[in-house]
Formats: sequence, structure tokens, C-alpha cells
Amino acid sequence: MTQPLPAHARVVIVGGGVVGCSVAYHLAKLGLTDVLLLERRQLACGTTWHAAGLIAQLRASINMTRLARYSQELYGALEAETGVSTGFRRNGSISVALTAARMEELRRNAAMARVHGVEAEVISPAECLDLHPMLDLTGVVGGVHVPLDGQGDPSNITQALAAGARRLGARIVEGVKVTGVIREGGRAAGVETAQGRVTAEIVVNCAGMWARDFGAAAGVAVPLHAAEHFYMVTEPVPDMPAHLPTLRVPDECAYYKEDAGRILLGAFEPVAKPWGMEGIPEDFCFDDLPPDFEHVAPILEAALARMPALNGVGIRTFFNGPESFTPDDRYLLGEAPELPGFYVAAGFNSVGIQSAGGAGKALAEWIVEGEPPFDLWDVDIRRMAPFQAGKRFLRARVSETLGLLYADHWPYRQYATARGLRRTPFHDRWAALGACFGETAGWERPHWFLPEAARAAGETAEYRYSWGRQNWFPHSAGEHRATREGAALYDLSAFGKIRVEGPDALAWLDLVCAGDPDVPAGRLVYTQWLNARGGVEADVTVARLSETAFLVITPAATLRRDMAWLTRAAPEGCRAVAVDVTSGEAVLGLMGPRSREILAAATLDDVSAEAIPFGAVAEIELGMAPVRIHRVSYVGELGFEIYVSADFAAHAFEALWEAGAPLGLRPAGMHAMDSCRLEKAFRHFGHDITDEDHVVEAGLGFAVKAKRAPGRFGPFIGRDAVLKARETGVSRRLVQFLLEDPEPLLFHGEPIWRGETLAGHVTSAAYGHTLGGTVALGYVETSPEESVEDLLAADWRIESGSGRHTARASLRPMLDPSGARMKG
Repeated sequence: MTQPLPAHARVVIVGGGVVGCSVAYHLAKLGLTDVLLLERRQLACGTTWHAAGLIAQLRASINMTRLARYSQELYGALEAETGVSTGFRRNGSISVALTAARMEELRRNAAMARVHGVEAEVISPAECLDLHPMLDLTGVVGGVHVPLDGQGDPSNITQALAAGARRLGARIVEGVKVTGVIREGGRAAGVETAQGRVTAEIVVNCAGMWARDFGAAAGVAVPLHAAEHFYMVTEPVPDMPAHLPTLRVPDECAYYKEDAGRILLGAFEPVAKPWGMEGIPEDFCFDDLPPDFEHVAPILEAALARMPALNGVGIRTFFNGPESFTPDDRYLLGEAPELPGFYVAAGFNSVGIQSAGGAGKALAEWIVEGEPPFDLWDVDIRRMAPFQAGKRFLRARVSETLGLLYADHWPYRQYATARGLRRTPFHDRWAALGACFGETAGWERPHWFLPEAARAAGETAEYRYSWGRQNWFPHSAGEHRATREGAALYDLSAFGKIRVEGPDALAWLDLVCAGDPDVPAGRLVYTQWLNARGGVEADVTVARLSETAFLVITPAATLRRDMAWLTRAAPEGCRAVAVDVTSGEAVLGLMGPRSREILAAATLDDVSAEAIPFGAVAEIELGMAPVRIHRVSYVGELGFEIYVSADFAAHAFEALWEAGAPLGLRPAGMHAMDSCRLEKAFRHFGHDITDEDHVVEAGLGFAVKAKRAPGRFGPFIGRDAVLKARETGVSRRLVQFLLEDPEPLLFHGEPIWRGETLAGHVTSAAYGHTLGGTVALGYVETSPEESVEDLLAADWRIESGSGRHTARASLRPMLDPSGARMKG
């Protein structure tokens, strides 16, 4: 008989898989014991029960690795705490490479592991065989061994977490279907169930495959879709060594796990099979899907050659079970931007067991403290746009993302599916000029252009990936030089644009902006939005359009996050509104020393430095189109952002292109913008600055006006943290580096060495065509007492897959440190 439900709980968790149980356990650990977890049938019955139970440590970023490592530590200790065996053991793992490119990726991963504090060793083919004697070495060029990787029993881990949660006071009730979410006062206020309603302050969506539909019922976009996922378990293998490490052969889309004298062979096929397009069956519980031998036959055939001992061994189980995948292979965590009080932990892309411990802990701390415990932008649900929860979009995309888990993780790799959704008014013109497009938040943006001569010779504007200089490298170099020496035209239409208007608009922005937004109409301010710790929540430009109207310009990828941060910071009684107006205006970026000359040729208005000084906002006619000019630059050159309503955009483009053609204007893409901004040491949110990075550590203290008088709603958020850092100094700093050797390439995550001491990591990097080498930004450990001279004079080296490379360090931009070029 189902237990009676309470009328109220402070937190209601929907879904009793490993993630839901982890959230309940960690909330109770933090002392929040008024927790009710509701499971529609039985714990672990959705996808958790059939997981392979691999528990790796190394993930794509430092904080994701931090969470995965915590999962291991937790599972190792749970048995002693709860008396429930988790089956956890550290048997290690080996990933082998069959190509030079994959080996380069593995070497870079091993270098990154050092930043993460994960023990990882690059090993030879012979050493691979020593560790895994069943491996056939044909084609193997090397591997990486992670000795402390582990594995466990997914169902038992779930039961152990549930036992721990109950012991600490949380309630877990099975056999209760949640039918809806109660909304009151603009926030989640509980759930409706088949047994009645339960009010709550917080609702947590841990519904796994059902999370998208449950979110939709609450008006929340939760972009995930189920896909069929295959593995096979053999009959006992004769003479198989015990305690073999997990073996991954990503070039053959396969992994091998020792399982009680048998081998579990798992597949990550390149083109997956989405499942559940019409919804997950109501009675789905500990179920599997029909087998499809033909679909995975190529992987099975390769496996028999890779592990010859399997030939002649029967298949005991051919399993096909659904797993949830997201549009970018990263799970969804955090408070939904559409509905305060509604949290999500779902979409774990076949790494739910290794992620659940850390994800549950992080979300519990987020719920209790009201903010993420550290930078979780990689998995923050606010990175997703609502359209990405569309069924057709998800069905197309997850057919690709499952396979990408084992595909080569090339730098600059672009998704091939579900493309072309959001196009700027200039899209067709860029295509005619040879654009190769990339995608951000659904927006198609030119990343680089193939020159006309190359197109005439039969080349096509498409990526050819490698770990070296890719095919677009020389073309982007030309765009970079045009930006530095002549003029280049960028499509910036994907900028997020938030119009803030009303009698209290200034007071509202004064509360959230670390810079001072109280500038005259017709001026703009570069500023950060901070949290109480001084971490950077947003990196924006605020243009004052009138006494009561402002326009906030933010990166395309962070629009939803920034909108949520702004609206939730609105004081009670604030007489102003914030509206997303992104799609209403297109934006062209005219950049370079000849940009003013070109602009003047396209307008009858005065565009001189006196008429439109740096930081100005001005309305002019471009051709015959009314446009608004923002005099600002992200590339470090004289430049103009030209805002034009969508209906006038085509004419504005034509007028500018006609004026610029005789003066050498050329199109430029996002790769050129990135290389230019790195030469100027301009920060990029999500890489160089996050909510975990203090604004002073990030070298952005110049943009903070901490001494200004508090506004009507009080001092700006984060002011005390800024003043404290200025008083006590900082123990880490963001530094610009230039490799002395012009050949190596860096991307992000590479270790930074000070002598023989690991001192930090690269946050972003690109080749600086003007400076003549790879330019990187990265945080390094220092001390408040250390002088700038000593910091810069240290022996700095940055490690890539090919070794450690000497680097020159600077705290000022290496290119035009005074900013004279863009302010002239």
C-alpha cells in the first residue's frame, strides 16, 4: 500500500533514479530534511537500472571533473555509511588510439588531467597490452591509463543513496504518479499527484526520460530526448583475467567492461536511433527495447577482432535500453529561468552514474544557498533556448550527440544536425560571399569565409578538422589582417538585446551593474553583473537610449541566463520592465582602421571622432536606412556596431558593402574576431570569466565603480566583495600569454607551469596573427604580496600534447595596451 502523502514538504523531488536519490541524500546531508521524493513506480526503474555503471573521473572541464571525482569518493564511502553495497571498485581504465589524431587528443586529455588533479599516464601499445592482455594491438598507436577510474552497481548505488536520505530524515514514496506542478505567485508551489496535492517551496525535476514532458507541463523547456542505447554481455570467457580495467576504443565506438567473468561490450554508434517521439509509455518500468543486431553489427564485428578471445563465446544478453540525451551532450542542472522554485537535474547522456553524486551535491547546495556553489555553466539549464526542447529538433540532434561521445573531439567541431533554424537577415549574402557557418544558441553565424578564388577552383566552405592548422586557418588569418590593417565586416546580429525601460530602469540597473550606468543618453558603459562573492554573473554593455530607456547587449549564448539574473534581481515595487528584443534588430560590426572612412562613404551624417567618440551611441542614416551606431570594439580596432531594424537590414548591408568595396572591405567571421580579441586580452564569458571568478582576479576591476554612492535600491550587488579584494589582494590572476615558438596551438584547459610547479590552466586561446604566435588567457596562482614584476618574470610554460612551451606573460594587452587604436 502506498504511504499517505504529507500536505506540504519544503522540497518535492520528482523521480527516483540515481540522480533524484542523490539530490534527496545531499539535501538531507545539508540539514534540509523536509524533503519528499516521489517515484511513479519503483526506484531506479527508468534508465538507472540498466546503466553500465562506469565511473570515470576525467571530464571536459575542471568543475565537471570535480563533480565526477566526488561521485567516486561518495560511492566508495556509502556502503560503510548505509550498509548497502554499491559494488564500487577502482579497477582503472584504458583508452586506446588507433590514429595519430586520436592519440593527440588522448595526450592533451592526459595533460588536462593534471590540471584536474586526476592521475593519468600516456602509455605505449605494449603497456596497453600489459594492462589488458585480451586486447589485440592491431592499429593501436598508444593509450592513456587512468588507474583510479572505477565501476559500480547502478541499482545498488541508488538504493544506498535512498537509504542514506531516509536515515537523515527525507521521505521517499514509491508508486505515486505526479500529474502536474502547482504555480502560485509566479513560482513553483508544489505538485499535483494521483493521491492529491502537495505544496512545496521547491520542486525538483529528476524525471529522467519523462523530464521534458514534466517540464513542459510546468511551462519549462527541458531539452532532452531518449535514444536507444545498446550493450551486450557475453557468456563466461575462458581464462579471462580478473579485475581488468575498463577498455575504451573510441575509434571503434566501443567500450569493454569486465563483468563477473564476462565482458560487457557497449556501443556508441555514430548515428543513433531516437526513441519515444510520441512520449514514453505509461507502463515503462524495468523494460528494454527490441534488439537491433543489424544496427550495431559493424561495432560487434570490430569488437571480435579487437578482442579475439570473444570469438566463439556466446552472447548471454543483447540489451537495448533508452537513455536521455541533450542537444550538446551536457546534462541539465539548476533553476529554470522560466519558473522560480523549479529546479532540474536531468539529461545525463549515458554518464548518469558517474555524474549523479556530484550533480546531486551541487544542486542541493544551489537549492539551500540560492546560487550555484561554483561555476556550473557547462551544465546550467539557462544555456538552453526554448526552441531546443522542440520534438523535431531533439529527434534530429540526438541521432548525432550519442555518437559524439566517442567521436574525435576536434577543436571547433560543429554540429551537423538540426541546423539552419535561426538565420540573420544577412545570411544569404554571407553565403554568397563564401561563408562557412557555425551555430551558437541556434544562430547561424559566419565562422570564416572561403575566398572567391578558392571557390572558383572547386573548394567548398566546410570544415576539415584536425589538431593542427585546419583548412580555414589561412583564410581567417586574412580576415584578421583585414581587421587590423583595413576593414572587415562581421555579423553580430546574434547579440542578446534586453531593453530595460521605465521610471526605475536606472535604479534597477544601478543595483546590478558594477559599473555606473548613470551616463548621459547617447553613451554606453561596459560593465559586469556580480554575485555577492564578487564573481562575474554577466559581462555586458549597457547603452542609455533616453532618460528611462536602456539597452543591455550580451553574448548570444548567455541571453537567457542574463535575463533571468536581471529579472530576479528586480526589487519589489520596481517600476520598470525588461524585454528581450534580440530578434528585432540586426547588427553589423564594421571594424578596422578604415572603418570610419567606409562609414562616411555610406552616409551623409557626420561620423567623425568628434561627432561619434568612443563609447557614444548615435542615430544616423546608412544609405536611406535609419540605424543606431554603438562606438565600441571587441577586436581592439576602430570600430562601429551598427544596429538596424530587421526590415531595413538588407538595405543597410547593401549601402555599406557598396561603400566599402572600393576601400577593400572584406567579410570576416567569428574565428577572426576571437583571434583579434585574444590579442587584446578581451575576456570571454564562460571561458575566461564565470560566476566563480572574482572580477578583480579577472583583471576587470577597472570597469567597477565601487566608490559611487548607493542607488535608490542600495549598493550594487557584489560591492563588499570588490572592496574586500582591493583591500586584501588576490591569490590568483588572469594573465595573457604568448608562446615564443610560433608553431604550437592551444585551445583551452592546458596546464600552465611556473618552473616545475603546476600554477594554473588556460581558459581560452587562439593564434594571434599580428603577434605571431598562439595567445592564451589563463588563471595562475599568485599571492597578494607578489609584485607584478616577479609574476611576469617567472619561467612560464604551457603544456600541450607535444610538450611544454615557453611563454611570455603580461597583465596588460600585448597589442596596443593603451587602447589608442580603438579609441582614435
